[in-house]
Order: sequence, then structure tokens, then C-alpha cells
Amino acid sequence: MTVAQEDALYDYLDGATRPFGTAEAVAAIRRVDAEGGRRLAEEVSAFLSSRKLAFPSGAGRWTSRRTFFSGGSFAISPTRLEIRNGILIVGHRCVPFANPILLPHELSFSWKGESIERTTSEGPPEDFYPFYDLFGEEYAPQYIARDNEANEEAFNADPYEDPPDVSVSTLDMRAIYRETAFVPGDRFEARIADWKGGAFELIKTDKDAWAAGELAAWEEAAEAGFMRCFDALGPGASTEEQIAFACWYGGPRTISVPAFALEEYLYERTERIDTAQYGMETRFWRTGKEIPDSGEWSAAAGPPDKTEIESLLAGLGVPVSEYVVESYVRDALFRRETEIHSIIARLVPPPIEVGQAERLFVAQYIAETREDFGPTYNLFLDKEMGPIRQRVAELHTAVVALVARLNEHGIDHSWLPKHAFVTLSQLQAHSANLLEDLDYDDPPEERELDGMDNALDGMMDMYEEIRSAIDEALDGFRRSRLTLVKPQENAKVEDGAAWRLLQVALVGTSVWRRLLVGESMNLAQLHRCIQAALGWSGSRLHGFVLDGEVYGPDSGGGELAERNATIASALADGITEITYDYDFGAEWEAKISILSRADADPDGRPRCIAGAGAAPTENSGGPLRFRRFVSALRGEDGPEKEIAKAELGADFDPDAFDLAAADAELAGALRSAPEKNEGGDA
Repeated sequence: MTVAQEDALYDYLDGATRPFGTAEAVAAIRRVDAEGGRRLAEEVSAFLSSRKLAFPSGAGRWTSRRTFFSGGSFAISPTRLEIRNGILIVGHRCVPFANPILLPHELSFSWKGESIERTTSEGPPEDFYPFYDLFGEEYAPQYIARDNEANEEAFNADPYEDPPDVSVSTLDMRAIYRETAFVPGDRFEARIADWKGGAFELIKTDKDAWAAGELAAWEEAAEAGFMRCFDALGPGASTEEQIAFACWYGGPRTISVPAFALEEYLYERTERIDTAQYGMETRFWRTGKEIPDSGEWSAAAGPPDKTEIESLLAGLGVPVSEYVVESYVRDALFRRETEIHSIIARLVPPPIEVGQAERLFVAQYIAETREDFGPTYNLFLDKEMGPIRQRVAELHTAVVALVARLNEHGIDHSWLPKHAFVTLSQLQAHSANLLEDLDYDDPPEERELDGMDNALDGMMDMYEEIRSAIDEALDGFRRSRLTLVKPQENAKVEDGAAWRLLQVALVGTSVWRRLLVGESMNLAQLHRCIQAALGWSGSRLHGFVLDGEVYGPDSGGGELAERNATIASALADGITEITYDYDFGAEWEAKISILSRADADPDGRPRCIAGAGAAPTENSGGPLRFRRFVSALRGEDGPEKEIAKAELGADFDPDAFDLAAADAELAGALRSAPEKNEGGDA
């Protein structure tokens, strides 16, 4: 689609008040721009699907956000602090009901037909962050910064430190709280008056007005919606997108009252949904489970329509828009660079191999773009924007080159840090978006440039961090390749000659251990090794899952006894990943990846050769509670921090890992249990 056609589609979606078919959207677009042949319908469908601009209704039909959410209602539960101060912090309260292009301070509210006035509240930014968490914890500072120019300048003053105080636009609720004798536990029902304009009407509801059964029905619908969303959408593009589609899949009940406030449901009530790290961002996900790097959802939607240059570059592993290419050309003009091959080398860096025909096409496109831009380019006007664009282009080039390097040499990806490719993909996308924002002749306002510069600093720090972690992992991978045991054709794995590296990752945490064990090790022995490496007692119930089959302690010599299954037998069945469950009440789960073969330990014993993160205590209640304890430990002093210290230990350091101590524990793991008890808990 052309730019004009994209704009026409957005305008059509903003105005759509009923479900529509692809053909109806195409007809509206053609009234604005008739370019494109039969493929326009296909392009519109791909655009809607890939960018999640509307909800799929089946058979080529769609429902816009405006259509679905208009007329809906939801709950807002003011906090004690808000009631005491006579305010309501809008923050994320209207997610996902509000028009997503509007910021919280741009929304309007009314009470009994009268507009509610705005006021401001001042305080440390960390006091306001919890009111913006549904946008993603990492984005809360950006939303507060965009509330007003003073905040933006305060955050831009030092990208590495929060300002001491900020001012946030809030609703002046003093008269309403007094009029209604509002007390903690009471709620507001918020009804959408104008979705496009972001207008809402508030209606007070007493805390006991809604029946428990009706609230339970809403919870059931919301939970079902999130589970379906995780299956269909995966992590999505943002937390806001996940919530919107969870409402869609949960049906009309999720956008009506009685209901719980969304943040109350997600952060306090549900035990099945939690926040999880996804690369450099956060998402909602199933409690205690890691978000996979890919799934059925990652291939469910086709890519958006592409121009010829975009398709060519995407095929080379550089998924960018033509606006990014144009920004690279502007960067070359700023550098006063005349060699086209230098621009190509930055846009498609080694080790990506570019064929002769592809190189000629890219060179011609760049030459034509430079010819278009050259006569009007003004180095003086670009003096503020040019250096930032140059740094962004260098970061984008470095990220693309690193991804290509990782894909080039057949590296076992299980050696890489968790979500390494996801993080790099996010960095690539964010830097590409910045390049698109810098594809202009006239520079934006100074505060916008400062914001871009600070965002770039954060991205470059993240790049250095992930690159360092990848380099460290690759060093370990190369060392393992140097010590590989080359299996003989007729060698038997039962003789213990072959050894393997195992990666044991505690799901829902950043804790992992790398073990060196014999392929002849059975699962009962592996259980004791895992317990030793984590410093646990082994006193709770446990089990292994291999290809859907559950193996437990050997109590009767059954075929699913863990002593009868070995690393070698798992490999023989084509299994390279094992699930280990421990303490079925707390639901600890570890993902065991069987990596490459390696030389046996000289002493013939299992070893712990690497790891990260302090293992949680066994009584900390599972990954969800553990993460909350860790968050409390890193926060300010208070009751939650004291509880965390009591549970984890006063000196608990979440980032500490003592390799020597873990290896020493592992040394005695198999000797400590009598052979006759090998299948049970030691």
C-alpha cells in the first residue's frame, strides 16, 4: 500500500462503528487512492493482521477497536492515597478501552454530565510508576515524561537517574469524594462516551453493590480471554495489545460490569497470570512459565505488504522499511560520504552475503534516493539531528551484524542467553523506528531530540550488555567444541564413556546451572544433582516429563520409574529437552536442555561448570512469590522488604552465584544416597 492508502485505512478504522469486511475497507481506501491492482485486498488483510489493527471476526471480516469497545464499561478502584488527596491518577486505568493513540493526560472524564477538572500532583516518579505498569513497567517513565514538558526536560537531564520530583496531571475528585462519601473499596464504573475522542463518564458504585457471583463470572471470562490470547497472539507487540486481545477473546463479558479493576485482577487476584521478562520488555504470561522465543503465534500472521526494496532486504535478514533506507542515505549525506558501497555495507553489513543482482538493485535504489535528497539537503539544518541519526544507524548496523553472525556458524542456540534473539530483534525494531523518525529534512523540537538521544543511550547500553553476555556464552560454546568427544560408531552409551553438558534453567526466574554429566546417568541421579546444584534438600515430591510421559521415584519398578530412564535413552528417543517439576504445591519447574558432548571429568564425577543467580529457598513458595520477594528486596525499606528478608534470608543476594560451592555440593550428590534408594528422594 502507498502512504496515502495506509492513512486512509487508519481513518477508516477510526470511523468504523460496525464489523466490516476486507472489501469494504478496500473500497474506502480506493476512494482516497486508487493505486494498486488485485493485490490491494491481500495487502490490506496482511496489514490488519500483522499490525493487530482490528480483531479478526472470521471469513475475511474484522471488528475495529472502536466498534468493540464503544459502549463498554469497566471498573476503576481509587487507592487510599488517591481518596485521601482528593485525586484520581488516570495512568493505565483506561487500558485497553481508550483509543491507543491518546495519552492518559489527553483523556477526559465527566460526572453527572459535568466535566471533571484536571489538577496536578507532585512527588517522586517512583510513587507514580505503579499507576502506569499496565503499559509495561519499562515504559512507565516514558508515559510520565510525556505528561508535560517539564517532566520531559527533567527525565532528559540525566538518562541514568530519575528526577527527584515530577508533576502528573490528575483528576480533581475532592467534591465527588465528599458528595458520595467515597471510602476505600468503593469503585467507579467508567463508561465510554466517545472512544475516538477519549471521553469517559464516571458512576460511583458501593463496594458491596456487585454480587460475588457476578464478579467471579467476569474473572472467568477474563482468564479465558488471556489464555486464548497467549495461544493466538503469544507475547504480542506490547502489554496493551495483549490486554486488548484478551478482552476480545474473553467476549462481551470482559467489557461490562460488574468487574474488577484490571490492575487489581492482574496484580492481586489471579494466580494464573503474571508479568514475565521478554527480551528487554515485559509481557503478561502464564504464571511460572517462560515465554518461548517463538510458537504457532509467530507464524500465524503473514508479513505486512512490502515494497520491492523492503522485500529484498527482508530476504537478506534486514527487515526494515524504505524510510530506514532513506535515513541511511541522509546519514551518508551528513557524513559527506559519496561511495554507495559504503552505504550498502552499513545497511547490509558482513557477514551477510549479497548477490550481484541484489547489490545492483540496492545500489540503484540508494543512488536514486540520494539524487532526490541531495539538492535539498542542508548540512546546517541537520547539525542537531545528524549526529543522533549517525549513532542510531551505527547501532542498527551492529545489531543486524550480530544477528547474522549468530546465524552463520551453526551455533547451538541453547548456549545463548535467554531471549537473546528476542532482545536483538527488539533493539533492531526500536533503532529502526528511531531512524524512521529521523528521516526528515527539518529537525524536531530540541526536547524531542533530547528524548531520542536518551532513548538511544539506553538502547546502546542494552546492546553492550547483551553482546557481552553472548560473547561469554560463545566462549563457552567454543571451548565445548574443542573438547568434544567424537563417538565411535559402535560405542555403547551404557559404558559411561560419553558425557554431556546439560543446561538447567529454573522457569520463571533468571537462575540457571550448567552441568557436566555422563550419558548413562539416570533421572533419579539427575534429580539429586539438580538439588545439589540449587542447594535444595530433595525432600519434596518431584517428577520428570519426557515427551509427555511422567517419570517419578522408583517405588515399584514400573516402566515409568525414573531410575529406568537415562540421558542416553532420552537422546535415543530424539528427546533433547526434559521438564523437571519439584514441590508440586509451589510448582517449581526447571527446563533441562541436553547440549553437546564433552570430555568426561578427570575424576569421573558430575560437575557444575557455570551458572547464574542465587537459587530461591525451597520454602519461598514458587517462582511468582520468589520474584515478588526479589522485587521487594531491591525496593525501598518497608513491610514487604522485611517479609522478603524473613523468607529468603537477611543476606540473600539474588545475583550471587558461587560456582565452587555449587560444584562442591554436586561432588557429594551421588555418594550421599545409598544405591538402594537411588530412585527416591535422597
